[in-house]
Amino acid sequence: MFDWSKIHTVLLDMDGTLLDLHFDNHFWMEHLPKRYAQHAQISLEQAHHYLKSRYQQVEGTISWYCLDYWAEQINMPITELKREVQHLIKLRDDAHDFLVALKQSGRKVILVTNAHPDSLSLKIERTQLNEYFDELISCHQFGVTKESQLLWQRLQQHVGFDNENTLFVDDSINILDSAKNFGIKHLLAIANPDSKQAIREITEYPAITDYSVLLNEIKIPLQS
Repeated sequence: MFDWSKIHTVLLDMDGTLLDLHFDNHFWMEHLPKRYAQHAQISLEQAHHYLKSRYQQVEGTISWYCLDYWAEQINMPITELKREVQHLIKLRDDAHDFLVALKQSGRKVILVTNAHPDSLSLKIERTQLNEYFDELISCHQFGVTKESQLLWQRLQQHVGFDNENTLFVDDSINILDSAKNFGIKHLLAIANPDSKQAIREITEYPAITDYSVLLNEIKIPLQS
C-alpha cells in the first residue's frame, strides 16, 4: 500500500481512526438531544431538529468541535454530559497492536485531532492513548481545524514534518482532501470508523478496515 521505508512521520486522527466513533455519534445524535429535550422542556423530535440545524451551521469549523461553544449555545455542561456515556469511549479493536508497532518502528507518531482539549483529556483518561505518541495535538491550539490549509501550515511549522515522508490517517474524506491539497504524500482512509455502522465504500484514497494488514509493512526499516 505504501513504501514504509520512506515514511518517517505518522500523523493520526483520533475519533473514528483510533477510537470507535460510536461514542461521538451516540453522544451528539442521541444522548445530547435527549438531555436537551429535558433541559428545554421540548419534545425529543424538536430537540433533534434544533440541534441538527445548529450542527449544520458550524460543521467543519472550530466551533463545531468546541465544547465551550456548545455549552454556551445551549446552556448545558457538555463535558459533564459526555461523562454520562463515557463507558462508550474505547480504542478500536485493531488499534493497540498498530500503535505499538508504530512506536517500536522508530517513526515519529503524532496525534492530530480536531477534538476540544477537554474531550481529548477525557478520552486519554479512559484509554491511556497518550502512551502511544510522541505528541498529542488538539487543533484548538492553532485556532483552526484540519479542514483548513492554515492548520497544515501551522502544524508543519510546529512539528517539522516533510510532506514526502509523512503518512496521514483519518476517517474523514474532506479532511484527507485538505491534507492532499497541502501536499502530504501518503494518505490512508478508515472505512469503518463506527463499529455500529456499515463499512463505507471509499474510492478516493487507499482504505482499510483493520490495521493488522499494515503490521508487517511497519517493520520495514526506515531509509534516511
